Amino acid sequence: MTGTFDANRHGNFIAGAWREGCGMSVRSVEPATSQLVWHGTAASPAEVDDAIAAARKGFIEWSRVPFAERLAVLERFAAIVQRDAEDFARLIARETGKPLWEARTEVGAISGKVGVTKRAWDERAADREVPMSAADLRGIERRRPLGVCVVFGPFNLPAHLPNGHIVPALLAGNSVVFKPSEQTPAVGMRLVDALLEAGVVPDAIQLTQGARETGIALVENPQIAGVFFTGSSETGAAIHRALGGRPEVVAALEMGGNNPLVAWGTDDAPLDAEAAAFHIVQSAFITAGQRCTCARRLIVPAGSAGDVVLDALTEQTRALTVGGPFDEPQPFIGPLISPTAAVAALSAFDALVAQGGEALISPRREGAFLTPGIVDVSAIDGRSDDEIFGPVLQVIRAPSLDAAIELANETSYGLSAGFLGHSDADWQTFLSRIRAGIVNRNRATTGASGAMAFGGVGRSGNHRPAAWMSVDYCAYPMASMESATLQTPASKPPGLA
Repeated sequence: MTGTFDANRHGNFIAGAWREGCGMSVRSVEPATSQLVWHGTAASPAEVDDAIAAARKGFIEWSRVPFAERLAVLERFAAIVQRDAEDFARLIARETGKPLWEARTEVGAISGKVGVTKRAWDERAADREVPMSAADLRGIERRRPLGVCVVFGPFNLPAHLPNGHIVPALLAGNSVVFKPSEQTPAVGMRLVDALLEAGVVPDAIQLTQGARETGIALVENPQIAGVFFTGSSETGAAIHRALGGRPEVVAALEMGGNNPLVAWGTDDAPLDAEAAAFHIVQSAFITAGQRCTCARRLIVPAGSAGDVVLDALTEQTRALTVGGPFDEPQPFIGPLISPTAAVAALSAFDALVAQGGEALISPRREGAFLTPGIVDVSAIDGRSDDEIFGPVLQVIRAPSLDAAIELANETSYGLSAGFLGHSDADWQTFLSRIRAGIVNRNRATTGASGAMAFGGVGRSGNHRPAAWMSVDYCAYPMASMESATLQTPASKPPGLA
């Protein structure tokens, strides 16, 4: 990176060169203004094959680079991202529409991933010597890279989330073929720029732009060793089906969630309504509701204990500012990724109202902008388990904590869940019964640490969590029993001469 982004450059990096693709047209626009950010062409299936062939060569070269040198390259990458942090953040804000303050936090997470991955490697994947019974025998467990790993990136955190796969994959010695979301191609290019400038072997990182056709070609290629995906449950399930019968390919799938947030107080011990509302807003509406960990369902007590929380929530929600990524003062919420996404979220809200939901705050749409909506769906029987990927929060009233937990678990997903409440006993009850991979207390459901596992159960993942545990799926263990001398043992099994 040089501090500016070349919007006229070809978008595919294949076999050591930036080049135009032969596939479909790809273009990204600023959701806030519809101004063009980047346009180019996708990699065709034949070019995908070229990228994977080059990555196979890159794997041989990169995997032979000593671990300490690979780490040094990635540390330079982190420094480059920090050097150009403001320009990188502005590109993320332009292409996603998220407020600049939020884009800046994403850039910080990119550079921080290297140090976290090194610490995770030392704890979970470093060489380990195991005591053996014979004096001349050593037992050593080592980690070895998989080979060519495909990384799919989403649009909502288009640098941070794919980077969470790319950094551990490269540190382990794999080569990477990266396909960004077709809605954020420029951010993907910028990420690869930084890796190349840092000194990653050129063939060890490939960039293939495109949508469904490109993704299918990547997954179906017989030479890949891993597929690391972050995105929708539907696409993740399609990848899983496509890899059926191929146990040699490691799949790490991080998908969405219909995430519950239980805010539980009583008439005798009510919640701090203002504090509860703050964490609910952070859970439901950050990134315009376009995070996989966003709370989609708020469960509160029936009666006055729930009323006070909802009164504070509606007041804080109405006060939220919605605006463009570079507005001053900065807004809390920017546009959704596209007008189509905003229409889909608004239509989902309207459908809930049509089914008998009570609109507490009705959203308003203008282009890709959608103000937050809150709807009480307590009266709806057979509520849908669909993930509404936008600033739409459903409220459900529960007569007891037991009922609230049952409602929280009424989902085929299991990514994140949250509990807001004073009682340690209530928290322990919730914690012991809730079914999710990320479970927070008195914090937003969107709060996650790179120093812990990130993943879910059910339709939210396939039991290969990312973040701290990403080193697990980027390398396989090799167990060796070694003796420095070749000799016949003094004691032989029966029947041998």
